[in-house]
Order: sequence, then C-alpha cells, then structure tokens
Amino acid sequence: MSRPRSARVSAWPRLTRRGGTLVAVGVLLLAVSLWFDLRDILLLAFVGIAMPAAAGVFVVVRTPRLAVTRAFAPPVVPAGAWTRVSLVVKNRGRRTFDGAHWRDTVPDGLTGPPEAILPAIGPYEGVLPSGDDTVRLEYRLRMPRRGVASIGPLRVGITDPFGLARIDRDVGTGHEIVVTPRVTPLDAALGSAASIDGVVHGLQRRSHPNSDELIAREYRYGDPLRRVNWAATARRGELMVREEEQRGDPEARVLLDTTLAGRPRVSSLRREHDDGPNLAFELGIEMAASIGVHLLESGFRVRCTQVADPERAVVPGAAYDGGYRMPGGDHTLLEDLARLDEPARLSVHAEPEPTASEARARAREARAPGFAVLVDPDEQDASNLIALRPMFEPAVVFAMEGASRRVLDLLEESDWRIMRVRRPAEIGEAWAGIALTARAATGAGAPSRTGDADDRDGTPTDAS
Repeated sequence: MSRPRSARVSAWPRLTRRGGTLVAVGVLLLAVSLWFDLRDILLLAFVGIAMPAAAGVFVVVRTPRLAVTRAFAPPVVPAGAWTRVSLVVKNRGRRTFDGAHWRDTVPDGLTGPPEAILPAIGPYEGVLPSGDDTVRLEYRLRMPRRGVASIGPLRVGITDPFGLARIDRDVGTGHEIVVTPRVTPLDAALGSAASIDGVVHGLQRRSHPNSDELIAREYRYGDPLRRVNWAATARRGELMVREEEQRGDPEARVLLDTTLAGRPRVSSLRREHDDGPNLAFELGIEMAASIGVHLLESGFRVRCTQVADPERAVVPGAAYDGGYRMPGGDHTLLEDLARLDEPARLSVHAEPEPTASEARARAREARAPGFAVLVDPDEQDASNLIALRPMFEPAVVFAMEGASRRVLDLLEESDWRIMRVRRPAEIGEAWAGIALTARAATGAGAPSRTGDADDRDGTPTDAS
C-alpha cells in the first residue's frame, strides 16, 4: 500500500464554464457602463468579475488533509487480465470534506476510471472512531501490457460552493503493480522435454551412472525385511534388498536476447522517440516465460540468463541463486521477466563463459536442455551460443521475426535447431515442432498420437 501523504498542488486554479461565463458578463457590463456612463450597473460588473476571483482564492486556500491507501486484488496479474483497485481515503482534517471529485491517475496506455463524485467525508475521529471519516472507493483496471505500472496518486478536484473555480490536487503516492508476461500453455505430451529424445532419462542416468546396479544390493545387517528384493534374490542366489533410487535435479537453461544488438543504429535512434512497445521483444519475453514455466512445472530447475552474457541473470540485481525451482519458481520467474526493460543497443559483449573447451568438458558429464530465444541478435551472440552448444541437448533456438538469416545459418551449422516464431499464436506450434524436427533428423518421421502415447508409457530413448 502507498504511504499516506498530504495533498500537493498539481495545477493552478481554473475557472469552470460557469465562472468563465460570469467573468465575461462582468467584463461586458463594465464596458457598457463605461461607454454609456451607466453607473447603476457598474456594481454588477464588479461583482461578476470579483466572484470568480474570490472562488479561485477559496479553492487554493482549501487544502484537503487526506490520507490514501491503495491495494490491488490480485497484486500480480498477467498481461491482458483485470485487477481490482481498492482505495481507502481518510480525512485528517477537523472539518467535513465534501463537494469534490476524484479520479485515480494511471500511466499512458491504460484506461483509468472516469471522474466521479467523492462522497462526503466526516471530520477526523481520533478518540472514538466510527468510520465517518473514511470512505472506500473501488474500480477495475485492465492491464494490457507487461511491465511494472505505477497507479496513482489520487487526483481530487476541489470546487467552491458556487462552482465557479476548480483546482486539482494529487493526494498520496503511486503504487506499483506487477504485470507478468502472458504464458502460453505448451503441449503436455512434449513439455517435460523427457519426450524430446529422452533428455530427462539421459540426465538421470549420467548423474547416477550406476543407478541400474543400485536398484538391488546385498543384504546388510539392519536392513528392514520389507525392502528385500525377492526377484533379485532368486536370480543372484543371495539375499538382496532394494536400494532407494536417488534422482538428480535435472536442469534446463533458457537464454534470452536482452540486448537486441543486431538492430541497426538508425532503428535504435528511432526507438528513443517511440513510446510503443517493441512487439518482437515482447514476443520473445512471452516465449521465454512460456518455456520457463512449462519446464518448472515439469520438474526442472531452470536457469534464465542472457545471450550476451550467459552467466548473468536476465534481470540484473534480481534475487537469483543460480536457478528457479518449484514451488514458487514460476511466479518468481514471471515477476523478474515483468521487470525487464527493453534495453538500448549495446556495443560491447561479455565474453562467453564457460569457454568452448570448458563446455565440452562439462558436456562429457551431462548435457541439459538449452533453449535460446533470439529477438535481434548479432554475430557475437551467435558465437556465444556456438560455444555453449556442447553443453545442451537438445539445443533449440526460437527466433523472432527480426533475427537475421546469417546469424541463424551460423547457429544451424553448429547443430542448433531453429524454430521460427512470428506471432504469439505460433508459440505452441513452435514448441511442438521441436519433437517433429528431432524425429525427422533421426528418420522417425512425424509422430502420431498413438506413437506419442507409446513413448510416454515406455522408456524413452536417448537422442544420438
């Protein structure tokens, strides 16, 4: 909630239509009285001019003492969803505050509530509060765009009793609401990447190379009899017990193009004067969010890093301990992506870490799934991904429309799979296309529904 603060003047007082009409009539009467020497209407002319001036002084002097708190339900919303904004306005003055209008200020691009009459608020009650000094307001707000939006302060329009002058004052402070990127549900049959060439099975086997032998071992003194493996006992001729199978923590990597280094410099200058969002960049964030959430729900520990610096988190300064985990990792990932601003063109790239030799050394131990989301990369970004290729299996690039053909050719030559995404409706199709391209590369052809079901029931096979 926002902290209570006193009202501050946001504009000079202005005359209403009634006040402007009265001033015009007063000036006209003054001109007529002076032209025709009619002193009888001179008093009326001065009244018509003086009353709006006095009304302006009145609204300037009448400073409301209000405290405003604001809450959102829910406080974190996905792009395109609605949130309910609740306001509590409390009168801190010793007089009743009435005859005002209210409107909550919202950023450009959002449709805020229309101006409405603020209910009368009684004087401040400090000893025996009855609630007469408090009024509650509420409205709904649609958040169409990803990001962190500041809602508020509350704008209160104060008029004089005759409605001749008005002044707008801002009360309280703004409050941030986090709008997370849209998440496209991905195919559950393909989603755990276990169905993509048996990656999970391979990871677990490489993490625990002797897991087959650890399923059954010799009986040791103190082992409970309920763990006796009778089939292995009959096969080996000695008492064998089941070993508790330990599963590794499979990891997946999502690399996001956050620098847009492939943009022409002219385009970057044009973007400085363009308040609209970069649609390709927003689509890339939506793609990364969909993949990350899906992998987390499938049991992976997900690292989300930058393409330009593969060891740096997507959001600098975020609470990032090397990976997102469930439970709660999906919400943290989406909130971090919501706070990601579109960057300016960067001229310097960080050196890829680890190096290609280190990556090959790690690849001998275990290779994790790697998914790169490219918006507008340059050749240095391609070099970073090529150096990391031995660490990933599968290694898939989701390229937005702005990605250059030359960069994609370099990645394809280094055995990255390229999937094109041009609009949000193609996110699910691109994800499903990973399995199709993998099977086509192994000569298996496109999978059928029955074939997918058989793969899920049986033991997946590692990709060559």
